[in-house]
Amino acid sequence: MRFDKYHALGNDYLVLEPSACPALFDKRAIQKVCHRNYGLGSDGLLYGPIQRTDGAFGLRIFNPDGSEAEKSGNGIRIFCRHLLETSRVTEGKPFNVHTMGGMVRCEVRQGGERIRVEMGKVSFTSTDIPMTGPSRQVIDERIEANGRSFGFCAANVGNPHCVILVSEATAELAKTYGPHLETHSSFPNRTNVQFLQIIDRSTIRIEIWERGAGYTLASGSSSSASAAVARRLGLIDRDVTVLMPGGKIEIGIGDDYSIVMTGPTTPVGTFTMLPGVLTQDVAL
Repeated sequence: MRFDKYHALGNDYLVLEPSACPALFDKRAIQKVCHRNYGLGSDGLLYGPIQRTDGAFGLRIFNPDGSEAEKSGNGIRIFCRHLLETSRVTEGKPFNVHTMGGMVRCEVRQGGERIRVEMGKVSFTSTDIPMTGPSRQVIDERIEANGRSFGFCAANVGNPHCVILVSEATAELAKTYGPHLETHSSFPNRTNVQFLQIIDRSTIRIEIWERGAGYTLASGSSSSASAAVARRLGLIDRDVTVLMPGGKIEIGIGDDYSIVMTGPTTPVGTFTMLPGVLTQDVAL
């Protein structure tokens, strides 16, 4: 079975086409494929392009724990690069990708080195995120995790995010508190977590704990949510560079909190997975 591997600022995904696997395998099999010791190793699995009647390219996104994600900014950019590499799209010509988190408008530039994605509008409404409690704008609330209280904002970019403003964003913060915040009872569908540091009006830094994946070097949807929160709090201007351990993404924020994300992708290689990977008896 063939997989094509790409990374976006160190956030790596395997692309599996339906033609190679018409019946997508189960959650445990996805865990084995993505496992870095027992499988091919990745931060997730992209399944597509799935045929649709509206001309868009259908995409399903899976985390390495086997759960399905509504949307992934890096995953979408990687999928766009795969569409270019397989001659399904043309550089400079926009096209649509449909995810469980909604339709996005995309454009491949510079031979795939830069990919622009219209991520949609960010919502801060609790019922959209979703969060427990009465319907409200989740701005500057408090949350407790692992014995510590944080101020946070929550946002939906097609998937849920918990954004915590800190004086210094560190990997230790993400790794220590991220797992507890991801599974906090306030978020019935779990959540992605970002620790946000404001550098200046046009630059922010984030550290990321991704739902279903853990500590991550980069994330497009996390960049989008963090930038939107920083803008909502009046801390940045409309255009911002998001710095992450894996590199940087450019985010443009509209007056209605619509997000345009632009960032790079890199092909890694093509892999043929042997059937034994799926049948091996391993403790995951």
